[in-house]
Amino acid sequence: MSYEYRGQHMGQVQAPSSAQPSPRTSPAGGGSGGGGGSAVGGRSLLQLFSGVMGLTFLLSGVGGFIPGITSNYDELSLLGTDSNAELVGLFRVSVLHNIVHLLFAIGLLAAARASWSKLYLIGGGVGYLGVAAYGFIIDHSSDANFLPLNDADNFLHVGLSTAMIVLGLVGIAVARKTLSRA
Repeated sequence: MSYEYRGQHMGQVQAPSSAQPSPRTSPAGGGSGGGGGSAVGGRSLLQLFSGVMGLTFLLSGVGGFIPGITSNYDELSLLGTDSNAELVGLFRVSVLHNIVHLLFAIGLLAAARASWSKLYLIGGGVGYLGVAAYGFIIDHSSDANFLPLNDADNFLHVGLSTAMIVLGLVGIAVARKTLSRA
C-alpha cells in the first residue's frame, strides 16, 4: 500500500503534508527498510561506516601491490613466511594477505543496504578479531603463519575489529533511536 498521490500539475508525484511515509521506504533513510539512522545523502550511518571500512580495505589491498607503498616489494610472495614485504614499512603482507584485504572491500557493496552494512560491520569485525587471535597464538616463523602476520598486523587487526564492531553497534543504536522518534 502506498501513500503517494498524483498532483494536478504535469503528473508530478506529491504527498500532502499530513500523509504518512510510504511503507516501501525507511524513515531512517537509505530506502533499504533496514534502518541505520540518517546520515549523508540519504544513506544511513551503517551504510556510511560500511563504505568507509570497505574503502579502507580496498586502499590497503591495492597498496600492498604498489612498490613504494609496500617496502621490500621484491620479496612479496604468494603466502607464508617467505614474504618479507611490508605495507607502509610496518605491516607484513603477501599476495594472499592483499587479496584478503581486497575481499574485505566488499563493504563498498554492503553499503548499498543498511542490513548488509550491519552484517558486514559486525560479522567482519568478529572475523578480524579471529584473525588477530590467530596471529597472537601462532609462532610467526612457523608454516602456520600463512598470511603472513607480524605484531603490527596483530594490533592493527584488533583495532580494525574493534572499529568495525563499534561502528556497527553505533549505527544500530542510532537507527533504533531514529526509528523510535518516527
